[in-house]
Amino acid sequence: MSPSHTFAHKAMKTEFTLRLKHPDQQLAQSVAREAFELIDELESKLSRYFHGSDVWQINRMQAGQNLFISELCHDCLLEGLQAYQQTGGLFDITLGQLIEHRKNKLDEPPPQLAGQLVIAPDRPAIQCNEPGREIDLGGIGKGFALDRAKRLIQAWNIESGILSAGASTHLAFGPQAWKLGLSSKNETLEITLRDQALSASGTSIQEAHIVAPPELEGSTHHPRVWVVHHSATWADVWSTTAMLMSQKELQEMADQFPGLYIENPDSGCVEQIHATGQDEKAATQKLPAFSRKGTV
Repeated sequence: MSPSHTFAHKAMKTEFTLRLKHPDQQLAQSVAREAFELIDELESKLSRYFHGSDVWQINRMQAGQNLFISELCHDCLLEGLQAYQQTGGLFDITLGQLIEHRKNKLDEPPPQLAGQLVIAPDRPAIQCNEPGREIDLGGIGKGFALDRAKRLIQAWNIESGILSAGASTHLAFGPQAWKLGLSSKNETLEITLRDQALSASGTSIQEAHIVAPPELEGSTHHPRVWVVHHSATWADVWSTTAMLMSQKELQEMADQFPGLYIENPDSGCVEQIHATGQDEKAATQKLPAFSRKGTV
């Protein structure tokens, strides 16, 4: 088995860590450098706080405007749209104004949301039908960055590794098994990842990003949630969404994931959620604020 080489880089308001197994340390270092450059490029396009980024420009569009964006941003927005549809609207990347209101802990009532953005499915373009929606990719961007970094790293024939975005999202690939701890208030449960991603969400570390659309009247139900998925992007999506779902709802969909865990608020311990065998809860039907062109 090849030795493991560890590299770190700060981006997206966290520290990315790459642990890569390969016999050639210099090659691993070169690959890590390229991966970090890709992550920096993603941040420059996806961050709503970077002046001139794709998302910064989208959030300033007026009615009737069309904007061409990068392929990377377009792909991430399509993932966000799919997440919106699959979670019945609970995961919504157009809630930037509400997220900002939550972050700043403002006393005044939260803003009333309006507006509609339409994304072209076959070309990197977005249209503003009505202004008012602001994109925030904080709930999906780190996982998306890990998935893209993994793709780049594997193209260099790195045999195995684990990629981490801070303590919240991890992505393992290759035959190597990697042990990680799920730390709750009163215990740490060890699990093993192999060709899987793990994402954690909790009120103590990511509450500002966990905002439900007002019409769904959602609120956080658990101190902390962990989701194991084959994709880091979708592990992020579902760990955020799971915070807004009851334990019964989680049981109804638990068989979709290799692992689904919550922190029990009474015991402070990690509890694995097992499927009940019931049908998945039907998605809420409503007019989307964010859609593919030609759909409602």
